[in-house]
Amino acid sequence: MTYPSSAQPGPRPGPPPGGSFAGGTDVSRGGGEDTGHPAVDAVLRSLANAARLAPAEQIAEYEAAHQVLQETLAGIDR
Repeated sequence: MTYPSSAQPGPRPGPPPGGSFAGGTDVSRGGGEDTGHPAVDAVLRSLANAARLAPAEQIAEYEAAHQVLQETLAGIDR
């Protein structure tokens, strides 16, 4: 006898459906509005590029983006 799986798939990495993150920055075309912060703009471009990679290759890009965003946010309080 088989039982239905109760596991639901989680969210997929990459840009959200529609290609926009909160704030209206469109990363689906690798461009869109600039945030005004060069490091954040570079991260958004890297995420747009990562969305085109194979899932296994995306991990390093997402980890690097996460690190840069953490450092950028930590620097705001300094």
